[in-house]
Amino acid sequence: QQEVRKVSESIKYNHPLRKCVDTILKKCPTEYQERMGRNMDDYEDFDERQNSYPSEKSLVKLHKQVIYSVQRHRRTQVQWQILLEQAFYLEDVAKNETSATRQFVHTFHSQEAENKIIRYFYTPTVEWYWECLLRPWFYRVLAVVLATFSVIVVWSECTFFSTKPVLSLFAVFIQLAEKTYNYIYIEMACFLTIFFLSICVYSTVFRIRVFNYYYLASHHQTDAYSLLFSGMLFCRLTPPLCLNFLGLTHMDATISHQHTQPTAYTSIMGSMRVLSFIADGFYIYYPMLVVILCIATYFSLGTRCLNLLGFQQFMGDSEMTSDLIDEGKELIRREKRKRQRQEEGENRRREWKERYGNRDDSTRNRVVHTDQKESSFSETNTNRPLSKYTRSNGRTERDRIELLQDAEPLDFNADSINDDPLESDSGRYQPGGRYLSMSRSKIFDDV
Repeated sequence: QQEVRKVSESIKYNHPLRKCVDTILKKCPTEYQERMGRNMDDYEDFDERQNSYPSEKSLVKLHKQVIYSVQRHRRTQVQWQILLEQAFYLEDVAKNETSATRQFVHTFHSQEAENKIIRYFYTPTVEWYWECLLRPWFYRVLAVVLATFSVIVVWSECTFFSTKPVLSLFAVFIQLAEKTYNYIYIEMACFLTIFFLSICVYSTVFRIRVFNYYYLASHHQTDAYSLLFSGMLFCRLTPPLCLNFLGLTHMDATISHQHTQPTAYTSIMGSMRVLSFIADGFYIYYPMLVVILCIATYFSLGTRCLNLLGFQQFMGDSEMTSDLIDEGKELIRREKRKRQRQEEGENRRREWKERYGNRDDSTRNRVVHTDQKESSFSETNTNRPLSKYTRSNGRTERDRIELLQDAEPLDFNADSINDDPLESDSGRYQPGGRYLSMSRSKIFDDV
């Protein structure tokens, strides 16, 4: 922001590079553009002899930095809002677990438009049973199923090279289906196997962070470089994944050592027999390293090693972790109070409109009707003689009425009659049209 402000203040409206500065400002947030617009003095001309202006190359670099900074700022805001929604949701679930009414009550209403059909079937009672009773058990059952698949994958990765006897469980399932010519079973077994392997591989790509620069962000907040990097990883991981699946099911001739009809993948991509040291060594024993990876993941060895090297990591038995937890709780409480104040203000405004909305219209009509009465009353009063006014609010109003009214000629020689006690000291004007000071001094006798 400081660099953009400095460039915007130095390059005035009639400078040749002002168009480039305007292009940079358009990429900034709206509130920042308004603040910059108020601080600009476009009436000042630029002087090439006194000021040093940035070059076009530096403006291009600044434009690139602004685009990246704005995109990162928006992405951080969206991620913060997602985390807040998750925290509020978990708090609501914890509060509703002890509810006696068995109806799910939200602390804050959803900002998104709710579908009427979904809300008709997904009532607060149904939501309470799903969120507080069924969903935890569903996650437990799903965890057991996925853990079983993981054990099968690890076992098959370590034993898929054994053809006699066949130890790979995926190969056993496929061969049993081949004997009975059950093609539907074969298709389902292959689909579930490749589907689970794809989830394991691609979920890692979705969570990977390369120096916190290349990573996928939710809600369409991923930058172009991270998309290209992730797409490159997907393209590189898909062929080995397919080849690994053929090895687990013994459909690859390199593993089964049988002269069978090659698969479509092998006929296009080729076979590993071309390089014997890879086909007989690396291709066989390298998948066994998945056991070491599983052990390191279970005991969080990578996180502990980074923590020992000085890189702060989130760990359960660390003082930094407890400080971060306390700080996070305070941030959630602050945001919760802020959102509660916003909702209370909106509710008060809504109640005010519902309660006094019709009254405002009637009051407005009453005010208009009163103004019309006052205007008609003033018109009728102006037609009356000026002598009817015994007291007015000010001299300016009396002078205006006197000039606009067809009053009788002023008698400056008449005797002074003081009808208004409040004007006795001024000695200037009387309601009957007499000037006391002038009548005493006989100034207008010759006139």
